[in-house]
Amino acid sequence: TNVLFGVLAPIIWDKLAPYQQKRLLVFINPDVDRRLAGYHVIQSQIAIGSGGVVGKGYLQGSQKALAFLPMRHTDFIYSVVGEELGFLGSFAVVLLYALLILRGYRIAMNARSRFASLMAVGLVTALFYHIMVNIMMTIGWAPVTGLPLPLISYGGTALVVNAIQIGLLQNVALR
Repeated sequence: TNVLFGVLAPIIWDKLAPYQQKRLLVFINPDVDRRLAGYHVIQSQIAIGSGGVVGKGYLQGSQKALAFLPMRHTDFIYSVVGEELGFLGSFAVVLLYALLILRGYRIAMNARSRFASLMAVGLVTALFYHIMVNIMMTIGWAPVTGLPLPLISYGGTALVVNAIQIGLLQNVALR
């Protein structure tokens, strides 16, 4: 299989548009384009790293305050959490999300109807996907996609959709 991928990779690479090639290169190494495409990820990693173990304190983050961190209220809110609350605060956010996801799957297992169970699994999986993509994006493990962090990021449509998802989960839990 490695030989197959080794033969196909250059062929697929040549078929990609230049902006697609650049996006892949920046995902692998953000330093390739520090001032444009890689800027978001680099500033996000600086913000998270500068928080240390306990953080700089609530509303004391320099990356956020000096506007080095773009989209800090939506896509990169986890970076702000990492800078202001540090590793402990970031870990607490991850634990709270894990609790939400596990409880959602428990609701799905205890649902009375198959439809309710499948709906709950779908809702929780969608939440889990958005959480994982956003957190991995802010630490540089996934490409920047523009997905807000559920229930924390500022945003109209995403917040409404997340509230509807949680409401539907509560409905399944009550019945």
